[in-house]
Amino acid sequence: MTRVTIQDLRAARYCLAGVRPWFRRHGLDWQDFLDRGIDADALRATGDALVEPVITQAEARETTQARTREAEAQVTAQAMPSMETSDGR
Repeated sequence: MTRVTIQDLRAARYCLAGVRPWFRRHGLDWQDFLDRGIDADALRATGDALVEPVITQAEARETTQARTREAEAQVTAQAMPSMETSDGR
């Protein structure tokens, strides 16, 4: 499940001064969002099309982060010496 953060709002170039009242109008907790982010489905449930660019940013961020973790894991695995013993076990 995609989690939207303040970073995603900024990446979508949304005006934070306008987003805070938007959260209030839709009954969403701004401080909780700042602290933990919010599920993309909760934003979509508002029915406001303005959430889609922000969700797209969040999905792109999560994809990039996953690829980075995978690449780091591959580098770590390649850097580790073989665990075989001298008799091939």
